[in-house]
Amino acid sequence: MPIAFVLGVSLQTGWDGIVTLVFRPRVGELLVNTVLLVLLTLPLCIALGLALAWLTERTDLPGRRLWSLLATAPLAVPAFVHSYAWVSLVPPIHGLFAGVLISVVAYFPFLYLPIAATLRRLDPAIEDVAESLGLKPWAVFYRVVLPQLRLAICGGALLVGLHLLAEYGLYAMIRFDTFTTAIFDQFKSTFNGPAANMLAGVLALCCLAMLTVESAARGHLRYARVGSGSARVQRLTVLDRKTSALALLLPILTSLLALGVPLVTLGSWLIAGGIEVWHLDEIVPALEQTLVLATVGAVLTTCAAVPIAWLSIRSPGRLHRVLESCNYITSSLPGIVVALALVTFTIHVARPIYQTLVTVLLAYLLMFLPRALVSLRAGIAQAPVELEHMARSLGRTPGQALWLITLRLAAPGAAAGAALVFLAVTNELTATLLLAPNGTRTLATGFWAMTSEIDYAAAAPYALIMVLLSLPLTGLLYHQSQRMAGR
Repeated sequence: MPIAFVLGVSLQTGWDGIVTLVFRPRVGELLVNTVLLVLLTLPLCIALGLALAWLTERTDLPGRRLWSLLATAPLAVPAFVHSYAWVSLVPPIHGLFAGVLISVVAYFPFLYLPIAATLRRLDPAIEDVAESLGLKPWAVFYRVVLPQLRLAICGGALLVGLHLLAEYGLYAMIRFDTFTTAIFDQFKSTFNGPAANMLAGVLALCCLAMLTVESAARGHLRYARVGSGSARVQRLTVLDRKTSALALLLPILTSLLALGVPLVTLGSWLIAGGIEVWHLDEIVPALEQTLVLATVGAVLTTCAAVPIAWLSIRSPGRLHRVLESCNYITSSLPGIVVALALVTFTIHVARPIYQTLVTVLLAYLLMFLPRALVSLRAGIAQAPVELEHMARSLGRTPGQALWLITLRLAAPGAAAGAALVFLAVTNELTATLLLAPNGTRTLATGFWAMTSEIDYAAAAPYALIMVLLSLPLTGLLYHQSQRMAGR
């Protein structure tokens, strides 16, 4: 629907209008900014996530379980709260450097979690065989371990890339122009639909290029096995005192940047504002509405992701890949474009649900389906198809085999996906602002209203509650990733 909306506006604009609106210096500037942001942020996130996962899962790093938990905790801090904290701490911060720095500290857990879970699940016997054939430890990592992390790295990098393409609040606060901020500004200032939708079309092409690269990198390798493998604990690399001290610098610095900065900034604003900034008559209703929308949105989106994830793993044909890719392309569009597509659709086709919570939930489904899809796909990929065949040979129907075998084995992935969607809905801003019925106020929209008025002290309670609300889900995500990889 959002893609048809963009294409429909493009047809109405005509070829001459498209050339005028797309081939202009401003679009080139936005394209350079967006491409540089992705090219600089993704490798840094992959390197940081991989390094932290290796240190916490495969070495005897002191306090490695604590560092593992702290590496997951930044998911509890919304991206625009990270930006709010850095702008409060360093007011002049802006531009590409600020965008890359804040994006890395906000989004690297999307790579750390799947990589760490996969490292815990790998069969040590494979590495033993490689060493017995004469490979040195570094060669074992690059030739044996790293290829088995491909699915986790590709899935996590895709999630991070989609966030970079669609994020608005983070980059608006640091005054870094991307396609998303430009599209929002177009609609906000002049409501210039054709110009904004031409930008959205270019953004969709960027997402298509990212999907093509991810699909090629993912390949068609098999990641599941029948049987539990060797039932023994992973070997840990022993670090000497000097190496251990140097290795500790990475998780310490990461925790200070990703958690220390936002928490210290929030604390300072709460102390400065005092009790006067706690307007409970506004905060409590915002909390209630956020909980309802996040819960219903998480359940709805996870259920919708099941058939798509199953088809992508069990029957990875060209048609199914196209259908799966459509979800990623849609989710890469800014929330305001998805919202405007739904507004157009509901006005002309489904007037009874116009400006209702049903429309808001449909927007969440379109925007956040990849969060549930990536987690479910990884879970189903490690559920051997042979078990489904055995269940069907014993008289189970295909649906019963899917429910009793595959989905049960993939349940940790489904829970992780639902938690990711819950976190996304809790922090969603632009679509909620446009689609929510009159009187609807979530924590995110309340926070944004206060920061738009440069009242950072009044915004702090909303930010704190969002962080506290997200912490239990982040903990669940962390423990589910451990269970999914455990034996």
